Amino acid sequence: MSDAAQPTAAEVRAAAEAVKTALDRHLAAVESRSGDDDPAVYEAFNQLAAAAETYDELLYDRYDEVTPFEIPSAEEALPPYGGPEEPNALSVLIRRDYAVVEPQRLLAHAQRIEEADDERSEASSTVHGALGLLFGEYEPDEIASRHKEFGLEEGDSTLWVTASDEIPDPGEWLEAPFEQVDPETVVCRFDVSAVFDDDEDEEEDDDLETALSPEADEDLEPLDADR
Repeated sequence: MSDAAQPTAAEVRAAAEAVKTALDRHLAAVESRSGDDDPAVYEAFNQLAAAAETYDELLYDRYDEVTPFEIPSAEEALPPYGGPEEPNALSVLIRRDYAVVEPQRLLAHAQRIEEADDERSEASSTVHGALGLLFGEYEPDEIASRHKEFGLEEGDSTLWVTASDEIPDPGEWLEAPFEQVDPETVVCRFDVSAVFDDDEDEEEDDDLETALSPEADEDLEPLDADR
């Protein structure tokens, strides 16, 4: 890595402070957990893992040093499946993160939604109001496919499929839809993150370096000048 591409000492220090903050949050979540499967603990765990991974990468890039932390993969973070062998019902839990990178584009789109419905309100004049209009007008999958058009930038996303013996009664979990997720009932999980893209880029760079290395050239037969 070139000196120009290296993180600054301040960036490494900030990443270290983020790890300390994440540690405190994780401990607080563990101390106040409501049960063995408290989702707040899992969220704090994931935040701590992400902060530690970022710090580890910056520390290595800046100082060529590593930490003793080992960040588990998504599969390792979940306990073994312990749900029903033949599920009669399932739940699909989806989380998608977005950054609002172009607020004016978002606001302009919200105003067009209001104008199309012949409505006049203050909702489209604020970012949170515009987001309410956007998600009220379009399905989440459509927003995911058109996010740039709405001034949004994708972050991490995850989809969990959990199994159960029977579907809950109507309205049973609406007040707290994400509080009683048992990780042992997760049938499958699909994660999308820039972290994985970075790993793939590094593998591609390694493959390219191998292909262009002098050792690789030695295996090639010289061309016959008379041909």
